[in-house]
Amino acid sequence: MAHVLVSKYADHLPLYRQVQIYSRQGIDLDRSTLAAWVDKSAFELTPVYEALMADLKRSTKLFMDEIPAPVLTTGRKKTKTGYFWALARDDRSWGGDDPPGVAFTYAPGRPGQHADKILSGFSSTLQVDGYAGYTRLLKRPMQDVTLAYCWAHARRKVETAIGQFRLLLQNRRVSHALPRKSRMGTQF
Repeated sequence: MAHVLVSKYADHLPLYRQVQIYSRQGIDLDRSTLAAWVDKSAFELTPVYEALMADLKRSTKLFMDEIPAPVLTTGRKKTKTGYFWALARDDRSWGGDDPPGVAFTYAPGRPGQHADKILSGFSSTLQVDGYAGYTRLLKRPMQDVTLAYCWAHARRKVETAIGQFRLLLQNRRVSHALPRKSRMGTQF
């Protein structure tokens, strides 16, 4: 069962493809059998997941990010986009005492309501990217969540703004280099 789970979730190998691989090795398994194993494993691992989530939510600071994942619709050959929401802690570089940990929660979409639900019971500092859906957490009536935005995302926005400013200046210099008649109507 562990191999089926690792293949499905870590290697992104759908169950129907695992059935094909097992079949080439002479092992006859139905996809419904593998699906039942996945369901049973998820049920048995639920207390471990809940304990990990509770431990993470007691932290003074966490990181959260949403990761798009193609989801194969049963009976169709098309995929839709679902999201794995990662909730993580790693204080090793600051000499923290808590061990690193990460828990993933699946949600069918990206709206901030999913982050709000996942973080129920958490009240501390949450490091996030610039996604506006996280601002919903600031509107909670009973819980104090402080959003700490990622410097890498902020730096990219500043670099984009600087690039646009440089382009504006360059266009202005070109405009002033043109004969006066060609500049009529420009607002520089």
